[in-house]
Amino acid sequence: MVGAAARFGPLVAVSAGPGLPVNTAWHDGSGPPTEADLIAFEAFSAAHGQPAVLHLLSHAAPTLLPRLRSRGYTLATVLHVYTHGLTSLPPEPALEIREEPDVTVWAALSAQGFGPGTGRIMRLVGQAPGTRRLVARVDGQPAATAALSLQNGVAALHGSSTLPEFRGRGAQMALLAARLRQAAAAGADLASVFVTPGSASERNVCRAGFGLAGMRLTFTQED
Repeated sequence: MVGAAARFGPLVAVSAGPGLPVNTAWHDGSGPPTEADLIAFEAFSAAHGQPAVLHLLSHAAPTLLPRLRSRGYTLATVLHVYTHGLTSLPPEPALEIREEPDVTVWAALSAQGFGPGTGRIMRLVGQAPGTRRLVARVDGQPAATAALSLQNGVAALHGSSTLPEFRGRGAQMALLAARLRQAAAAGADLASVFVTPGSASERNVCRAGFGLAGMRLTFTQED
């Protein structure tokens, strides 16, 4: 059973295929899930042979923690959430930035930065409806990739990957600037991005003028 999605109260669950990191549920930011919602989500996960993994934003955590703890969920990872208003924009990037029409080409480049075994998930990311796939070039060579998705006036920045030999050359800063400008031109009011705390990506978004807005907490139900 692959390619399934279902809603359980405020939880939106996905099963995209065996072993993929998108096989999770997202809390939609509304009220807390009921016990029945969690039981149904856990049954969905079991039916698709995947662990029960749940993402929620930090503002929703206080009311959910007791119920999650009682059902055996533990905190697995934390990402920082940054946002950037689109009234003040960076200048045009100095590097060449192109949109990549071929998802296979874009995914293959992305996987060179993320590492072995990431090609399949990057193809899924790149082919999601409405996704803009960008490639930065250094000295005429593909150096880094990134993606942009727009919904309800918010631009989600994701898919950032740099080929090892081009790291430290400013490619991701150029891609951040390009995506902010594209998002504003498309009518978005706000851009958001998830980054690993203390990473080079976090340093880049801070330099680009993003502000810390919260955290994305990922919980996994223990056996």
